[in-house]
Amino acid sequence: MAREIEKKFLVDGDFKAHVSTEMRITQGYLSSVPERTVRVRVKGDKGFITIKGIGNKSGASRYEWEKEIPVSEVKELLEICEPGVIDKTRYVVNFGGLSFEVDEFYGDNEGLTVAEVELESEDQSFEKPEWLGEEVTGDVKYYNSMLMKNPYKNW
Repeated sequence: MAREIEKKFLVDGDFKAHVSTEMRITQGYLSSVPERTVRVRVKGDKGFITIKGIGNKSGASRYEWEKEIPVSEVKELLEICEPGVIDKTRYVVNFGGLSFEVDEFYGDNEGLTVAEVELESEDQSFEKPEWLGEEVTGDVKYYNSMLMKNPYKNW
């Protein structure tokens, strides 16, 4: 079973000078119940369907399965998704031997910028870039599946 271990942080500073790649992402959710989320996304010029299980107690680890599918199929599936679409640019910043994925949100989540880093284990230590702010790992309001239900503009 594939497990994803990642920590999530608010971004508190200028990271853009250190970006190695960037890509626009649009995604919707076919299911956003806590036990499993099923999302479809267009990431650049590729399409994906992803299933994620419920997180562990810390929120840092959970089951994840992803498969590439044609963009045309993602666009069809977006038509039957739950209300709310996530629109963001993902920036990749390499720092301290790790890749930080920084998401800058648009639309109803404009003004929110979060960073995630995938780790080998939950207790893995790593150097934090100066622009990394408060850790929000496990805080469900920052999950993309929740941002479509209760967007940042409503906080």
